[in-house]
Amino acid sequence: MRSKPGTSSPKLGSFTHSPYFVYVLVAPLFLVLLAYVVYPLFQTFVQSIQVEDQMSLKNYAKFFSLEHTSNLEALWTSIYISVLSVITCAIVGVAMAFLLERYEFPGRKILAVLVLVPMALPPLVGVLSFTFLYGESGIIPRALKALLHLDQVPFSLKGIWGVLVVHTFTMYTYFYMTASSAIRGLDPSLEEAAASLGAGRLYIWRRVILPMLTPALVASSLLVFMIAMASYTAPLIFGIERTMTMQIYLSRTNGNLDMAAAQSTILSVVSILFLLVMRWYQGLRNYQNMSKGVSVHRTEVKSAVGKYIAMILSIIGVIILLLPILVLVLISFSTDGTWTTQILPPEYTAKHYVKLFTDSKTWRPIANSFQMSFVATIGNIIFGVAAAYAMVRLKFKGKTLLDVLIMLPWALPGTVVAVNLIAAFSEPTVFSFNQVLIGSFWILPLAYFVRHLPLVFRSTSATLVQMDASVEEAARNLGATWWYSFRRVVFPMALSGILAGTLLAFVQGIGEFVSSILLFTAKSTPLSVEIFQRMYSFEFGTACAYGVLQITLIIIVLFVSRKMTGDSTAV
Repeated sequence: MRSKPGTSSPKLGSFTHSPYFVYVLVAPLFLVLLAYVVYPLFQTFVQSIQVEDQMSLKNYAKFFSLEHTSNLEALWTSIYISVLSVITCAIVGVAMAFLLERYEFPGRKILAVLVLVPMALPPLVGVLSFTFLYGESGIIPRALKALLHLDQVPFSLKGIWGVLVVHTFTMYTYFYMTASSAIRGLDPSLEEAAASLGAGRLYIWRRVILPMLTPALVASSLLVFMIAMASYTAPLIFGIERTMTMQIYLSRTNGNLDMAAAQSTILSVVSILFLLVMRWYQGLRNYQNMSKGVSVHRTEVKSAVGKYIAMILSIIGVIILLLPILVLVLISFSTDGTWTTQILPPEYTAKHYVKLFTDSKTWRPIANSFQMSFVATIGNIIFGVAAAYAMVRLKFKGKTLLDVLIMLPWALPGTVVAVNLIAAFSEPTVFSFNQVLIGSFWILPLAYFVRHLPLVFRSTSATLVQMDASVEEAARNLGATWWYSFRRVVFPMALSGILAGTLLAFVQGIGEFVSSILLFTAKSTPLSVEIFQRMYSFEFGTACAYGVLQITLIIIVLFVSRKMTGDSTAV
């Protein structure tokens, strides 16, 4: 007797309803996370305590030595820059979110569109654009020098302040997106009640509004802190030699692998501690809005002076937001080697864009990045969706551990992920199918997979949480197998969230630089590393053409993902 499509045999049906079936589903997830997250992390620690084939804490003693303080200075500088980046990004991001969500004024709509423009600037490309604009030989300092007839440029971005400006401009969007979503959900009756009881604006901000924004601020703080700790290009270009990422890179290139492992382990501990502290702080109080009031409405600026000020500030804001991208487009048409001491490039050509798609040597890094990111994204879809389904829909022991292991890559800078993979797969192991992955094609897709798995996981789980579980239960009650109900009911309903996370993971893989710089080979040079190399060869036009291509791709992906998830939803 044949069974109907979607139904199962009695034996298979009884097994899928068994309490042990869930462990059959989650076991591969734990295995993958153990093999490519935990095992590499452990191997890095093992390598850090192996000095001349003996177990020793010599590297850690050297790291914390007060005689040679370069490592301690690097650790302090990295933490200092990361904390300041969180503060400056929070100030700018929350202020922009409050301004655009609470007030109606001339220029608000165009600002609301352009405020997300920095998201289209990959970290490496963003640093390049700021260097061309505000660096010592940048367009604006040179123009002011010529205009004011000065002997030296009046200002230039350099040192820690240069890094902070770049971090703030490129990372405030994380605070803006989460804060604006939270502000839209605030109940104005809470503020009105506090005001009617005599509370002032500052008190209401401090005791009513900010506490309600705490979950959003904590999530953004985590993300910005991790990205700032992983920052490599900005400190390099703005002349900060003592950061943890720079120290790890120097140790690796000098062949001091055990010291690089010790530095990576310490950086991992700092990042994970920050993650735990922020989660602990978030869990101290309940920030849920229990009222059922209408969300906040925008207040129109009615003062004539206020409207003019708002309009002028909007124009300035639009210029500041668009300048980095505009300057990249301008320089992408410049002829390589002609721009030296002039304010603007003297010669222009379109050959860089022609070569991108016609010259096999120029096209190769683009093809490499697309290919490697595609492979990594396939893995992200399979395991990210499975993990999200397990976390949201299934009950099993070890759920908290699974959540921590999936989000652990967010807490690890890209440099650390690269060093972990080097430590784990420089020799054949069972997890690499007895192959040496370092130096092969597969090591970069593996790094991208580990780094961006949380993107697909978070996006899919957010969609699954909003779905009614009774729809899936109804299909199962009608005799559908678990796999049939998942394939025909759950997956189609969660498709928008899955695609949004998938697209973001794909473009992040194409732009990934920090881990790529330690893992790439001549045959597998990705786009981000090629941009870096072209810049140092003074081929600014070609480097910027690559950058414009990357920005265009990211803008398309952001537009598509926002359309799929709804304009109010941020992944």
